[in-house]
Order: sequence, then C-alpha cells, then structure tokens
Amino acid sequence: MGTNGSTMLEPLRQGLPPLDPAAVSNAASCALPARYEAVREARQFTRRTLDQWELGDRFDDVCLVVSELVTNSLRHALPAPACVTEQIPPVRLHLMRWTERLVCAVRDPSDDSPVARDSDDFSAESGRGLFLVDSFSDSWGWHPLAGTMGGKVVWALFLLSAPSAAE
Repeated sequence: MGTNGSTMLEPLRQGLPPLDPAAVSNAASCALPARYEAVREARQFTRRTLDQWELGDRFDDVCLVVSELVTNSLRHALPAPACVTEQIPPVRLHLMRWTERLVCAVRDPSDDSPVARDSDDFSAESGRGLFLVDSFSDSWGWHPLAGTMGGKVVWALFLLSAPSAAE
C-alpha cells in the first residue's frame, strides 16, 4: 500500500456505512499508557468488548491485529521515554462495529506513516507486524489527524458474517 494518508483511508471508506455516530451499532475505546504492558491491557479490553458484542469467535484474529497495532504505536510512534510527559497524548484503541464490519483503530501522536517491512525475512525477530495485520484483517490503512490533535490513526477492518434471518 502507498504512504499517502487519504489514499490509505480509501479502502475503509469503500462499502462502509456513513461515519455518523448514530450509524455505528457499537463503539468502545480506551486510552493506553506509554508502556509495553499496554499491549496486554489492549488485549483484555478487546476480549471484554468482543464478548459484550457477542463476537468472541473473532477474538483470536482481532486480538493479534490489535496487539500488533498497539505494539507498533508504542515502539515507533512515541517519543523517547525521557521525552514522554503528561502533555503527550496517549495511544488510544478504538473498536467500532457495524452490522457486518468491525474496525480496530489505534491513534498515536506521531505524524509518520506506518512502514510495512519486507515480509520475506521470517527469521527476523521483529518487523512483521503490518504483514500480520494485512494477513489477518480484511483491509488496513492509516490516515493523519488534522487540527490541534495531530498524529495519526492506523486501522484494520474485519468483515463479519451477516446475521441470519433466524436471529
């Protein structure tokens, strides 16, 4: 995928209901601290949320993607630990559900685009996060945030089964 934020957002816009808050059937978010324990907190939040939405069967794939997105934000998007202050916006995880779609989005304070590394080197100890996101989600991308907030949102889209008529 390219690195232009608006281009990266286009797959999310295609086929999604309007981003009107009233059109979202469920939404949840949590602020995450600037420490690696936040990945565990993000997984726990995702488990609770998916269970509440009766989407527990999607937990494994969604949890892997959430873990990778949060890890990438913590590793690449935050300033050096000595520079982190209360003024730095936290990493924030958003889960949004429509009838047939689930979006996981992670907001961070960096304006830098995410960089997918070469997925051919499976012996590397790191650098495969976005390859995994691409493999386990139906689509992913990112977009810069405008205004005073700054930073970016990296998102992953999961298609959900349509509810059966018997439900």
